[in-house]
Order: sequence, then structure tokens, then C-alpha cells
Amino acid sequence: MKKQLKPLFDSLDYLDREPTTAPYAYIDADDYRMAHHFLYCYRGSEATYNAYRREVERLLHWCGSVAHKNLTALRRADIEAFIYFCQRPLAHWIGLKNVARFVDRGGDRIPNPDWHPFVASVSKVAHQQGKTASADSFSLSQKALQAIFAITGSFYNFLIQEDYLEVNPVAQVRQKSKFIRKQQGKPMIRRLSNLQWDYVIETAELLAKENPAQHERTLFIMNALFSMYLRISELASSARWTPEMGDFARDQDGCWWFTTVGKGNKQRSIAVSDTMQAALTRYRTFLGFSALPAPGDTTPLVPKNRGHGPISSTRQIREIVQHCFDQAVTRMMKDGFKEDVTQLQAATVHWLRHTGISEDVKHRPREHVRDDAGHGSSAITDKYIDIEMRERHASAKKKRIKSD
Repeated sequence: MKKQLKPLFDSLDYLDREPTTAPYAYIDADDYRMAHHFLYCYRGSEATYNAYRREVERLLHWCGSVAHKNLTALRRADIEAFIYFCQRPLAHWIGLKNVARFVDRGGDRIPNPDWHPFVASVSKVAHQQGKTASADSFSLSQKALQAIFAITGSFYNFLIQEDYLEVNPVAQVRQKSKFIRKQQGKPMIRRLSNLQWDYVIETAELLAKENPAQHERTLFIMNALFSMYLRISELASSARWTPEMGDFARDQDGCWWFTTVGKGNKQRSIAVSDTMQAALTRYRTFLGFSALPAPGDTTPLVPKNRGHGPISSTRQIREIVQHCFDQAVTRMMKDGFKEDVTQLQAATVHWLRHTGISEDVKHRPREHVRDDAGHGSSAITDKYIDIEMRERHASAKKKRIKSD
């Protein structure tokens, strides 16, 4: 009999410090309590909490409704079975759209009946072509598989530290290559070409000229994402960080820096170029402020167009960037760049960060780019150096199949 699967943990704003008991009979009460404690440790970062919650919920649901075991009883073979299940989950585990786990009803938080542990999706380009997702089309990416291994492994390490069990069965899966492909050489960086970026930023400038009230903010966002390699979460307000005008500051040498809090709750300072400073000046002048912010200026960096306060939704910023992409696609189509259009249609906000890093690493010391980007090591920054890839392709370009 198919159980209707329901979410186990609400969002951070509704996460109680101490759980009472498991909300559903087939979930082991002690497993649920330990999972709650584990997730509570990650309440400082909403993105991290959401990722860990997703994998922990899947594991608990699988333990209770498929394996009929609790966490302490799982062994290496069970973890492998769980991974295989995640690659091909049962149809009623798969949803066709992302929805909130819980909804408000009469002042209470209740499980959303439309929620599922997995979600089938189609690519951006396929969606634009009118194609829709189906449970049969569900597939788990290599990145998603890596997340399952990393997060469930971390969860089991936590359980060991809490003396809940003694063995980490995830660590005993020796042949992870059965599930995760190894990358030979440097991976391809998803980025815009110079032509595509020129069209995108020119489109943002045109939008700002035609409708400044709506799109001067758009132009500033595009400049900031590209020039300072910002992640989308670094522009939106959250419980841990609200970007403000005063985060742009001048040091004793007259150099301007932007301070942000990024992935892993790490604070970093980003060198502000002359062109980015000019973009900031234009934006502030439009808003009716002085050309550059004074120390301690708490004005939201990216304010709402309607109402007061900062934008707090990364989805809203995505929609702003996507509108600019869509308008750039229309212009490129008119100008006959059909091949470039196809790639731009697949682009996401994060491609702007990749594009900015890839361009700068051609001209700036990689250590400088590394620190501005917030990379943990130079090895990560090296992935953006594509000179070797160009030379490799050039040496292969005129290979012959038939001799003369």
C-alpha cells in the first residue's frame, strides 16, 4: 500500500529547539529526534539547512517505509540499496514541481499534500519549448549523488559523535565509482561567451534607459553579479546577512572594497573596480543619494521596487536576471546569432559569477581572483583558466581521418 509521504521538518523559522515525537508512526522516534538535533546545528545557514534537510528526510522516509529499519540497523548494503532507490524512486515519491513543505491554515502549519521527496524537472530550454516534467523522466544528477553521499556521511558522523551508534555505513561503501563518475581533467565551466555577455549587459543598459524606475536596479544587479562574482544569495537579505550600501567602503589608501557574507557563513572583502564603482555611483544617483556611500550607511543595497526594505527572495532576483536574459535572446535572434541564442537560453544567474571569474583570471593574479571569489584554494580558481583547453582544441582542430 502506497503511503502518502509527508514532510518531516519545517523551515528554519518554524524549527523548534526540542522535538516532541516523530510525526508519523513509521518513522522511528529516536531517529527523528537525532535528525532534528543534527539539522538544528545548521540553523545558521538557510541554504545549508535546506540541503541537509532534503537528504535526511529522504533517508528517514526510506528507512521507515521501504527498508523497515531504523538508522542504527543500516549497514553498507542498505546504504547502497538506498542510493539505488534514490536513482530510481517509486513514482509516488516524485513530484512535478517544487512546493513548500508546510502551509499555513487557520493559524496552524500543516504538511503540504503536494510535497514529494523528489522532483522531476526539465531543462530551462525544454521548458521554454513547452515541454513538461513527468515521473518517468526523473533522473538524479552526479551533483545530487555527491550530495547524498556527503550529507548522509556527515549525518552518520554526527550520530557517532553523539554515541547513537558506532559505525558509519556510508564510509564503508568502497566503490563509490559505481555511482559517481570521476572527472578526468578540468570540468567545463558554464559561462557566457564574450558576445553573449555583451548582449546581456547592453540589454540591461537599454532596459534601464527605457524604464529607469524598473530597471536601473536590474542594471546594477547585473554589474554586481559579473564584476564582483557575487552569488545570488549574497544580494538577497537573509537572517544571517542583509547587504547594505555601507558594505561598500573606502580604506586608508582610497581603495574601495565590498564586504559580503557568502557560502559557509564566511565574510570576505572584494576589490571594487573603477567600472563597478561607476556602476554604484550611477545607481545611487538614480536613487537620489550621494555618489558614494558614507560609512555606516544602512540603506538596503537591493531594495524592493514596491514597499520598503531589501529584497529577501533569491527567486525575485532570479526573475530579474531571467527577464534580462530573455530580452537579450530576442535581440540576438533578430541579429542572426542563432547558435549563441541556444546556449544563452540555458544560462542561469550563477553563470554570471563564472563568467566574471573566467574573464578576470585571464588578466589578474589568480590569488587575487581567488580571494575576491571566496574560493577555498587556488585549485578551485584554476578550473576557470581555459587557456589550456583552447590550446588542446586548437591542436586537435585539423586532425585528419583520411590521408591525402
